Amino acid sequence: MITLFKILKECRKKEAGATAGEYAILIALIAAVIVGIVAALGSQVFELFQIPW
Repeated sequence: MITLFKILKECRKKEAGATAGEYAILIALIAAVIVGIVAALGSQVFELFQIPW
């Protein structure tokens, strides 16, 4: 019975690491979306800000 409590305690401690991993995945997905948007619209935005001489 004591070992069961030890196992449950260890599982609770490991949950904080899972949260950090979830944040890392979320940041990576957001970065991928930003890169995709910039790749798709980059040339159009570049042309928009060019000064015609």
